[in-house]
Amino acid sequence: MISRYRLATLSLVTALAACSQPPERIETLEQARTAVQAIEQEPLARDVAQTRYEAARSALSRAEQAYDENEDTEIIEHEAYTALRNAQIVQAQVDERRSRDELENSEAERNRVLLEAREREAARASELAAERGQALAAREQELELTARQAEQAEQRAQQLAEQAQSLEQQLTELEAEQTERGWVLTLSDVLFDFDRAELNPGAATTIDRLARFLEENPDRKIAIEGHTDSSGSAAYNRELSRQRAEAVRQALVERGIASNRIEVRALGEEFPVATNDTDAGRQLNRRVEIVLSDPDGRFEGEQRTASGEPVEQEG
Repeated sequence: MISRYRLATLSLVTALAACSQPPERIETLEQARTAVQAIEQEPLARDVAQTRYEAARSALSRAEQAYDENEDTEIIEHEAYTALRNAQIVQAQVDERRSRDELENSEAERNRVLLEAREREAARASELAAERGQALAAREQELELTARQAEQAEQRAQQLAEQAQSLEQQLTELEAEQTERGWVLTLSDVLFDFDRAELNPGAATTIDRLARFLEENPDRKIAIEGHTDSSGSAAYNRELSRQRAEAVRQALVERGIASNRIEVRALGEEFPVATNDTDAGRQLNRRVEIVLSDPDGRFEGEQRTASGEPVEQEG
C-alpha cells in the first residue's frame, strides 16, 4: 500500500442540518397548529392582540418550514412552542375582552334592576364588583405568567441559535461533511506509514480537534471506520483496517474520551470511494472515516458493517 499521498480535502459544511429525521408526529407542533387555527377563527384576535397574533402565525410558519426541511427536532419544537404560547396569549386576551364586554352588558342590565329595587340589589352589586375584581386580578396573574413563559421561550431560542452557530464552527474546523449516514470526517492514509497501523506524529492535530469536539459535545458518539484498497487479501485488508481504526480510537481514549463512546468498524476493501485500478484511486480508498452520531448518541440512516450489508438504525 502507498500511504505517502494525501487524500484530497473534502468540501466544507454547506449548511447546518438536523442530525436526525424529525418524527412523523411532533406533539408541540400539533398543539401549535390547533391553537393558531383557533385564533385565526377569532374575530377579535387581531383587534386585541395584533402583535402576538402575527408572532404566533410567523412562528408556526417557521416550524412548518423546519419540519418540511427535516431540520433538527429541537428547532421545530422551539418554533412550535413559540407559536403555541403566543396563540395562547392571544386567546387569553380575546377571552378577557369578551369577559369585559359581557360585564359591561350585564352592568347595563344591573342598572335597570337597581332602578326597580335599589336597596334590594345594593348588597349583590357590591358582591359582583368584588368578584369581578378577583377575576381580573386572576386573569392578570395568568397573563403575567404567560408572558414570562414567552420570554423564557425567546431566551431558549437564543440559546439554540448560539449552540447551532457553535456546532457549525466546530464541524467546519473538523472539515466534516454531511452524508446520508450523518456527519463524516475523513482521515487520509498519510496519518499512517506504508502497511503500518501506528499513527504518525502529524496526526496529532487532527486527533486533538476531534477530541476537543467530543469533549464539548459529551452526548455524541463516533464510529471509526477503517478502509483499505483492494491490494492484498481481503482478510489482510480487513485486519489492517481494524488496526488503523483501533489506533485512532486509542489516541482519543488517551485524550480523555470514554471508550464506550467509540465504535470501531473494520471494513477493509468493501466500501471503495474510487476505482482500485489506479494509484490515485487506491490512495483515495485507503482512509479512516469518523461517523458522528446525533446529539442523542444515535447514528443516522444506514450504517455500514463488515459484511457489506447496511444495518438500519433509529435516528
